[in-house]
Formats: sequence, structure tokens, C-alpha cells
Amino acid sequence: MSIGTASIDSAVWTALGTVRDPELDEPITDLGFVREANVHESEVRVRLRLPTYFCAPNFAYLMVADAADAVRAVPGVTRVDVRLEDHFAAEEINAGVAAGAGFSGSFPEEAVRELDELRRTFQRKAHTAALERACRRLVSEGLVVDELAGLRLADLAPSPERESLLRRRAELGLPVAPDSPLVVDDDGVPVPAEKVASRLRFARAVRVSIDGNAAFCRGLLKTRYGEEGKE
Repeated sequence: MSIGTASIDSAVWTALGTVRDPELDEPITDLGFVREANVHESEVRVRLRLPTYFCAPNFAYLMVADAADAVRAVPGVTRVDVRLEDHFAAEEINAGVAAGAGFSGSFPEEAVRELDELRRTFQRKAHTAALERACRRLVSEGLVVDELAGLRLADLAPSPERESLLRRRAELGLPVAPDSPLVVDDDGVPVPAEKVASRLRFARAVRVSIDGNAAFCRGLLKTRYGEEGKE
């Protein structure tokens, strides 16, 4: 049974919504980075844009490559054309992603390794920020910081903060079982009670930095593209 174009179109946007800016930890669809996503029969054309002409090419490459992988995985899609526009390294990035050359193959004279460790670094930051949001919610509900060390994931009521934390723990390969300790470091080691406060102070700084950068990039995108750059 063939899959209709309308169904593919919806699935493509859903797939693009799983692609996150590695630094800002937000979907590229929410950030306004997807300028176009068109489906013609079973072929998909996606055009991405970023807040500035000189956005870091490593971050840009990850988003283009992740977007291409996400759309290729949509059932019914037979051909994918994902390209970055209005960026100084767009030609190299687009050619490299299309050829499956990897980051080092896309920039053979500049890159010496792939971006796995960079991606891991930002996954750790995203986990740290998600932990702060979840713990801040608990504190707002009446718990004191000293009590957090004894909590398990099961103690988190269903909420966006809980789902966000579980997703980011899973990305890092950290325990997500209900009886797993809530406050852990980025290696999954439980944080002792006497260090929870300092861990959360650090986590707050990371979260504020991520949120601030996201707001800044939204402003730059709107300035660059006008009203069409709005969310």
C-alpha cells in the first residue's frame, strides 16, 4: 500500500522536529531553522538556514547531517535533498552530507576528526540543564535541596521536565529505571548530599547559558530574515 504525500509531509516535519541544535538543545523546527520542507510524491526537499552567515560550521554540519538522516528514515521517502543556505561553508557541508563523507571528509584540509566528542559534550550540557529544570520544579513544590540526594526518578511526577531529563539521560546511556538516583553527574554517578547544592548551582549556570544563547539566536534569525524569521 502506498503512503500518501500528506502523510509523508506530516511525518517529515515530525522527523525534523527530532533534530536539535547541538548547542541550544532545541528542535530546529522550533528555532525557525527549517525554511522549507516540501514533499513531491516520495521525494523530499529541505532547506535550512541559520541566524548568521558565520555560524560555526561544525554545528551547522551536525544539523544538516542529522536532518538528512531523520528524513531518510521516514517510511515512504525514496529521495532526500537537504541543503543549508546562506552560510559561508554551505557548499562544503551540503556536498559532504550528500556524499556521506562525514565532517572530516567535508573539510579535509581543516578537520582532523569527526564530531562525536563535540556532540557528546553538548549532550552532557543538555543533561545538566535538564536536571536543573527537574530539580527546580521539585524545589518549587516544597522540597529542600538537601532532600534531592535521596530521590529516585520515580519521585518525579509526569511533566515536561521529567520527559526531557529521561530523554537526555537515555542519549548519554545513563540509567533511566524508576529506582535510579535522580541527581547524578554526567557519568551516572550519584552526587552525594553534601555536593548536591554545588552541582545544582553549576547546572543552573549551564541552563541559563543555553537559554540565553537560544534567545539570542532567535533574535539574530529574526533580524536577518525579518518577519519570516519569527517562530
